[in-house]
Amino acid sequence: MTFWEHLDELRRRIWYVLVAALVAAVGCFCFKEQLFAVVMYPKPEGMQLINVELTQQFLTHMRVALWAGLLVVSPYILYQLFAFVAPGLYQTERRLAISAVASGYLLFLAGVALNYFVIFPFTVRFLGGYQVTADVANTITLSSYISVLGVMSLLMGVVFELPVLCWLLAKIGVLKARFMRRYRRHAIVVIIILGAIITPTGDPFTLSLVSIPIYLLWELSILIVKKVES
Repeated sequence: MTFWEHLDELRRRIWYVLVAALVAAVGCFCFKEQLFAVVMYPKPEGMQLINVELTQQFLTHMRVALWAGLLVVSPYILYQLFAFVAPGLYQTERRLAISAVASGYLLFLAGVALNYFVIFPFTVRFLGGYQVTADVANTITLSSYISVLGVMSLLMGVVFELPVLCWLLAKIGVLKARFMRRYRRHAIVVIIILGAIITPTGDPFTLSLVSIPIYLLWELSILIVKKVES
């Protein structure tokens, strides 16, 4: 294929992705009750969210529907991406690409699920009830709740890509298992700092909920890199 033919092919697949994402977002928008039942599930019982802007609830509905739609069609997006690059890959490279993409996707979903079911509920319960003084009451806005949930889910999903990243670096000869074992203590410090950034609650329990899974991913990455070397 010529350069312009590649460009036309890319444009065609981008249109497929955009149409699929739009259809999924519209579908999610139509099921508002079910959508926000999922979004509000981690919220502690008794916590009342408020809205202080005229258009905020409608805009929040649209934004959540868009992100939910992208999540729903994400396997199709990955398929279109792979279908575009696959003709330029050898058979072995295709198998490696499929393994990397599938593993990365599942790990991302695992990170999002861990945040949704475990980490975020503890975080919102702690921060929602935290007061510098009894004279200042907490009034949590809807936009604040949605933003924190989205950012924490995205961060945990990205952090869970660590084994895939280490596998890729090992494949190109940049990362060695011996190096990872040697700097394990340094990695633990970085993991704790990263956990504190993701969940700025200040309590050791929530910090452990984030740090321990990331550390286990680090140990898993060592085993993966060692296998690549062998």
